[in-house]
Amino acid sequence: MSNEPRTASREREMRVQNGWVMLIPVTLSLVLGVAAMPLGAVNNAPVVVGLGIVLVLLALAGCFGFFTLQPNESRVLVLFGDYKGTVRTEGFHWGNPFYSNGPSSTSLTTVGKGESAVSTTNKKNPRLKVSLRSRNLNGDRLKVNDKLGNPIEIAAVVVWRVQDTAQAMFDVEDFEDYVRVQSESAVRHLGSQYAYDHGEAHETTLRSGADEVSDELRKELQKRLERAGVVVEEARLTHLAYAPEIAQAMLRRQQAEAVLAARHKIVQGAVEMVKMALDDLSRQGVVELDVERRAAMVSNLMVVLCGDSEAKPVINTGTLYG
Repeated sequence: MSNEPRTASREREMRVQNGWVMLIPVTLSLVLGVAAMPLGAVNNAPVVVGLGIVLVLLALAGCFGFFTLQPNESRVLVLFGDYKGTVRTEGFHWGNPFYSNGPSSTSLTTVGKGESAVSTTNKKNPRLKVSLRSRNLNGDRLKVNDKLGNPIEIAAVVVWRVQDTAQAMFDVEDFEDYVRVQSESAVRHLGSQYAYDHGEAHETTLRSGADEVSDELRKELQKRLERAGVVVEEARLTHLAYAPEIAQAMLRRQQAEAVLAARHKIVQGAVEMVKMALDDLSRQGVVELDVERRAAMVSNLMVVLCGDSEAKPVINTGTLYG
């Protein structure tokens, strides 16, 4: 068994005849053929009748060679299984009537023990036409485990387009389905490579590094879809959340972390304010405090500044040291 890598198909651009120009000889052949058959029959000229039949058949065959292309649309030309090229020019064209029109594909399906049925499915590309426009793939929500093992829900949208029509038509079975499956696989792999929102120091997470994560997803998708002749223009996460079974626990953790961060900020500010107050009192000579009274003042100021409710002061009407 050979292990040599399969050679990828390569698109070849091809030009065909202008449809309006070819419409004239096809129409004339049909008119002359229809006129020649009764004329030959009346004059007992079998050669003329045969010529008329030939002209009509040629005209009917030529009608199958006409096709139109819209802007950013192409047609892959296949003649008896041989790839001839791709037409990318918009407009009304005429080509060989025997170019493949994209027949239905058949597949063998197993029904039961020893029984099978042949199913026929129509191709998604009639007359082997391939759209070159940008397309959106809005992925479903997927449940995966992040780098830390936490179950999360993740979804992404992918903007893609066909660049090489030969690869898209001949190197994969169905390039649209190929894009969908590979996109789902890439999103699952991406979710397992990053933590949701709590990683190591300076580590990129799914929440904090949206741009970096999206760029990594686009690169991985481009590598996966290169075989199908597809270019990924953009890939971004559209949904990111903890799975329902741990969402409440993670919400409480986030709330606790927010409270701790707020307390840290309050205490840090209170310490700076107390230090500023004591320094100003000493520098301006307003009052001289010993170590014990200084500690008591610091304690009272910290309670006032860090308390959740409004402080209720007790006024001392006696001496400070009484």
